[in-house]
Amino acid sequence: MALATDEMILDSIRGKGFPVRDWLTSFPLVMVVLDPFTNESAWILETAGKLLEHFQPSDVRTAFLLAGDDDECRQFLGPWAERFLTFADPERKTITQLGLKQLPGLAIIQPTLQIEVADGWDPEGWHDLVSPLAKMLSWSLPLIPAPGDPAPFAGTPAQG
Repeated sequence: MALATDEMILDSIRGKGFPVRDWLTSFPLVMVVLDPFTNESAWILETAGKLLEHFQPSDVRTAFLLAGDDDECRQFLGPWAERFLTFADPERKTITQLGLKQLPGLAIIQPTLQIEVADGWDPEGWHDLVSPLAKMLSWSLPLIPAPGDPAPFAGTPAQG
């Protein structure tokens, strides 16, 4: 577990970037982190979207964070870019600050700036990461893995 700092800037594809604290307000931030240049991230896109949809109505902020520029994010995500807050990280600075080693990944940043991550598509790790969040929110726990989800895989190096 690491702590985010005000040096961590999250840059929305719909506007300018702000320090992570400004995005948190009083709700945790749940982000699926993807590399738009790899098959591994493409394999998990539908699963990631369903996970974010599950938590979107709850008291959290849901988002994608992609290792690409604004246009690459829109191209890779397609309609998902319109449905969710999307952050571009073409230089992978935020991905590094999150401590992710493999993409795809899942990151939760609490309002206390505490960061928790799961590397790669590890359904058990993702489940273990969102379970305390669901309990804290008094929200249902999504089925991870759900029928039709890919088999677990390590992913690709987060630094490209």
